Amino acid sequence: MAGTGSRDRAERRSAGELESEVLAALWATERPLTPAEIQAEIGGLAYNTVHTILKRLYDKGLVLRDADGRRGAYRPAKNAAELTAEAMHEALDRGPDPIAALQQFVTGLSPEEERALRDLLTGGGA
Repeated sequence: MAGTGSRDRAERRSAGELESEVLAALWATERPLTPAEIQAEIGGLAYNTVHTILKRLYDKGLVLRDADGRRGAYRPAKNAAELTAEAMHEALDRGPDPIAALQQFVTGLSPEEERALRDLLTGGGA
């Protein structure tokens, strides 16, 4: 179909965005999901695309596969908070001055986030 190529490319989601959507679908439930269930939850993706994304997430150690006969169901290896904290630690480890990075991070916190951080640091948080 002539004339639709650039529009299709503009509407495509990046691999990272698709991985985030698949993880969000898995985090939203307490049970493992099959690729077909994830496809139905997200919408707009081919089954093969969902399967490819799950394989990438599995290879990265972000999802676990539960064998269920011929079908496999997937569940997150870590919850959203654990994954975010891990990314934050990795970002701090990459920089030349982690203390300066923390200072910059803290100055951007909302008042609610700042209160929660203070509570955690003084032992008053969960």
